[in-house]
Amino acid sequence: MEPQRSSSRWRYSRWDGTQQPIVFDGDEVLAQVSDDLLYHGDLDAALRRLLQEGFTTRDGQRVAGLQELLERIRRRRQELASHDLSGLTDDVVRALDEVLSTERRAIDDEAARAAAGGDEDASRDAARRAAEHHAELDLLPPGLADQIHALANYDFVSEEARQRFEQLVEQLRHDLAQLQLDRAAGAMAAAGPEEREHLRAGLDALNRMLEQRAASEPLDPSFEQFMEQFGDLFPGSPRDLDELLAQMAQRMAAASALVASMTEEQRGELAALMEELLGDLDLAWQVDRLANNLRDALPGAGWDQGVQMSGGDPIGMSGAADLFGQLGQLGQLEQLLAAGTDPTGLAEVDPEAAEALLGPDAAASLRALAELTRRLEEAGLARRKEGRLTLTPRGLRRLGTKALDELFARLRRDRIGDHAHQSPGLGHEREGETKSYEHGDPFHVQIEQTIRNAIARTAADQRDGPAGRGGVELPIRLQVDDFAIERSEHLSAASTVLCVDLSLSMPMRDNFLAAKKVAMALQALIASRYPRDYLGLIGFSATAREIRPEELPEVSWDFAYGTNLQHALALSRKLLAHRSGSKQVIVITDGEPTAHVLPDGGVFFNYPTVPETLEATLHEVARCTRERIRINTFVLDATGGLRSFVELMTRRNRGRAFFTTPETLGDYVLVDFVEHRSASNRRLRHGA
Repeated sequence: MEPQRSSSRWRYSRWDGTQQPIVFDGDEVLAQVSDDLLYHGDLDAALRRLLQEGFTTRDGQRVAGLQELLERIRRRRQELASHDLSGLTDDVVRALDEVLSTERRAIDDEAARAAAGGDEDASRDAARRAAEHHAELDLLPPGLADQIHALANYDFVSEEARQRFEQLVEQLRHDLAQLQLDRAAGAMAAAGPEEREHLRAGLDALNRMLEQRAASEPLDPSFEQFMEQFGDLFPGSPRDLDELLAQMAQRMAAASALVASMTEEQRGELAALMEELLGDLDLAWQVDRLANNLRDALPGAGWDQGVQMSGGDPIGMSGAADLFGQLGQLGQLEQLLAAGTDPTGLAEVDPEAAEALLGPDAAASLRALAELTRRLEEAGLARRKEGRLTLTPRGLRRLGTKALDELFARLRRDRIGDHAHQSPGLGHEREGETKSYEHGDPFHVQIEQTIRNAIARTAADQRDGPAGRGGVELPIRLQVDDFAIERSEHLSAASTVLCVDLSLSMPMRDNFLAAKKVAMALQALIASRYPRDYLGLIGFSATAREIRPEELPEVSWDFAYGTNLQHALALSRKLLAHRSGSKQVIVITDGEPTAHVLPDGGVFFNYPTVPETLEATLHEVARCTRERIRINTFVLDATGGLRSFVELMTRRNRGRAFFTTPETLGDYVLVDFVEHRSASNRRLRHGA
């Protein structure tokens, strides 16, 4: 479907093969905003930033953002403003000079022919008439409008000059009408008296409707009746009065901008031409009446916004009308794009006008930008909830999977191994080996081995049969004994709590995004590979709080000082209290403990850290140790004090410490998590 031109709405027509859309889907949109979403926790804001900056699709197609499109508008305006209005009527003056030159030559030729004829009386009469015609032409007034008025009543000697003058007047009348009205109305203005009367009647009817609406009176005629009678004057098939007025106002506002850009002398000359050429049948008055009515109805259409024309490229009357029309459209497009904060708001942009002004690639980019939200919603990745765009459960999974894929892409496959034991557990994992199917086994069919068994059995049956033929006769029919299934090993469940530092130091040191990606990736890993495992999430700064999985994408850092690891460990113990299997807490932090919860429930904070906070935190570490909860700590930007504290905590808990960077944090956490589960299973297998 392709949008058609409209003043303020999208219209759609059938695909004709000429349109070149930019191809992308909801997954690609989510991939483009994922880092922004994880960092700031706001899908609407992430889309707004994508709208401003644009992106490149996986196929290499560039979607220009609003900032780039606004810059194109500014450059295009500079190109259009490189014209010179000082010679606005120079073409008319030159054409009129050619008419006068043709007429004077014809006057002289007539007098010369009379003199050559030998008749003295005829020669004297011809000379007298020639002198009178030359005198009349010599006495033409200086103003262009006055000259046209005088020549309209002049008795031309030259038929060629008369025809050229009439053609000039018709063209000038057309240009003046086109300057104020649309192209169809301009053509009507250049036609005969009957057509111009039709135009005057149409403008009068439109003016009455505008005045009736301003006075809250019923429209007479109705819009439908008006279009039936005068629709030929107003192209574009407007669907209602508002759309028609928007079309008319755009053109007339451009004319007002042209007038505002002229000198006082040029404005006076243009007004005189309007009165002279459109004054018949009150056309000039109707046009001025319409302009005033439209100003009242649509005051924000950009009236009288003059343009500083800085170039030396001269432009004529007809060219000026189109030029200022484009400048007006550029101004409206700039206002829409500058106010663009929501992809759906771009539906007001006329894509065909954008293509005419900025080129097909800009129009394609605008169509793509307008589709961002819809693509996410159609893919089931996002939905509107209480006025905000939020991720759906599918979007949450897709975001976590993307974070996990990014981290796994940097790991060697042999770092992540299966982790099985032989004693009963709560789940199972396939080994890659096969066995014959027995009643009661999980029906995990290994297709390749099953087909091999069937072929071998069929070949043996045919070889031992009465015919003793070689080869295998098709078709091959499967029997129960042919089925091979994959062996599986029981695994133990593990319970993990991930504690992520949300204090201000994390974003200030560029550590927050890496920690957020690790949280998303770990959640996706457990959901996809260890579905029976438990993962709790805790964010901590001055205090700690539990984070539900569906809240994780929108979690951002806290605008608070303090690193309350003691509270985070206390909540972790609470979450793990009734969980089975191995238990561990993973801590990601970049600062020493600087806060702890007091016995009365208040929060104590001090920077730099003080012994009271360290003792309270280590007391909570001891409680975790007694409850067989392993604490593995991943430290970013380790200072001497932080390193010493983490090493002390690790010795007391018998956990592990990793001093890493944002670039390698995910690798360390995922590998350690899987190795922890493998070690846990090995301990279970050996009765540890």
